Amino acid sequence: MNVPTRWGPYTNMKAIEDKGPIVIERGEGVYVWDEQGKRYLDAHGGLWLSNIGYGRKEIAQAIAKQAEKISWFSSFGGFANRPSLDLADRVIDILRPDGMGTIFFSNDGSGAVETSLKIARQYWKLVGQPSKTKLIGRQHAYHGVSLGALSVAGITPNRKMFEPLLKDVRHAPAPYQNHCSFHPQTQVCNYGCVNELERIIGFEDPSTIAAFIAEPIQAAGGVIIPPFDYLAKVREICRKNDILFIADEVVTGFGRLGKWTGSRYYGIQPDMMTFAKGITSGYIPLGATAISPQIYEAFIKSSTDVPEFRHGNTYSGHPLACAAALANFDILEQEKVPENAAEMGVHLSEHLQQLVKDFPDFVVNAGSVGLLGRIELKLSPDMAPGKSGTIFSNKLLEKNIIVRPVGDVVTLSPPLVINKGELDEMMDPFRQILASL
Repeated sequence: MNVPTRWGPYTNMKAIEDKGPIVIERGEGVYVWDEQGKRYLDAHGGLWLSNIGYGRKEIAQAIAKQAEKISWFSSFGGFANRPSLDLADRVIDILRPDGMGTIFFSNDGSGAVETSLKIARQYWKLVGQPSKTKLIGRQHAYHGVSLGALSVAGITPNRKMFEPLLKDVRHAPAPYQNHCSFHPQTQVCNYGCVNELERIIGFEDPSTIAAFIAEPIQAAGGVIIPPFDYLAKVREICRKNDILFIADEVVTGFGRLGKWTGSRYYGIQPDMMTFAKGITSGYIPLGATAISPQIYEAFIKSSTDVPEFRHGNTYSGHPLACAAALANFDILEQEKVPENAAEMGVHLSEHLQQLVKDFPDFVVNAGSVGLLGRIELKLSPDMAPGKSGTIFSNKLLEKNIIVRPVGDVVTLSPPLVINKGELDEMMDPFRQILASL
């Protein structure tokens, strides 16, 4: 057996044994090129995150300038670096409307979620309610690959090979409107998933529950877009039952929905928020957990002569990553990138709704918020469930369009700097392929 030296993440290695991976060599704007010089339009934004697009020299220059000063030094035990302090100020200024006051840096989204779960459990011990340890996630949720993040996540194939996971974790239904177990697709939403969350909380006893975690839109689960007032309803349930609400904004943060955060788009203020991906637009890995003043103050009030929170990553607040993030925010603000996402999101929605109208035999459902979209397909009555997305995405790849399939759903999250012409170029192959069927 010829054993490869590289084992790709979330990759069927056997399937690429003969042809090998597509090696991406460079990128510019919404496009990337492979080593053979073939150009692709990246309709998935490099895994939900290339918010400012590829090839921004401002980011490379910011990283190089910081590397000339100091490339890294530990932030443990009272040390810090200037980019991490400046970035914390910058992010909190952006997040004040969301009710945040303090930032804890990590390496990635999994680390940011792990941090939030540990903060939640310790918080209740500090305020004299040590029985509040349980965590509630949702079906179809993705929160990362570390043990705690995986435990609150709800995508079964991702979980089952690593069980048993953390105990004291429960899962509520997702607000999956066209796959709802509480009402037929033909009926108006009756908020059965909200009622079920309330039932779970009552059954478990609110005095035992530390936190509920939710993505504003469940991206990796298939871009599950909730009813607009769903998050406000579950946020109120958590507040009423004294349960911390964690908004996982790893995908939706920093412009993806046309607002700075998904929480702001849906009109809620969480207790904690988790970020990664768009914080640097993928130029260097970085994660962050934002915390409300109330939570931070509980830790400080308990302070003695040891660290209040015995947690941290070696590379927390890495100066090169923070320098990249600061340059990324300059671009997001100066070029009004979230506003462009909102404007282009309207155009994307028009495309998707036209596909539903023109190809009802193949398009089961389509929708979007900002530049986060989904097209659910049934390419043939005889096709097994879960196959249509992969088949369609392979056809798109032949037409130089990169998307990500999730079962029968093709997901869309192009760079937020995309323009109308590029968006038309992205969507035209969908129409061509559907017409050929």
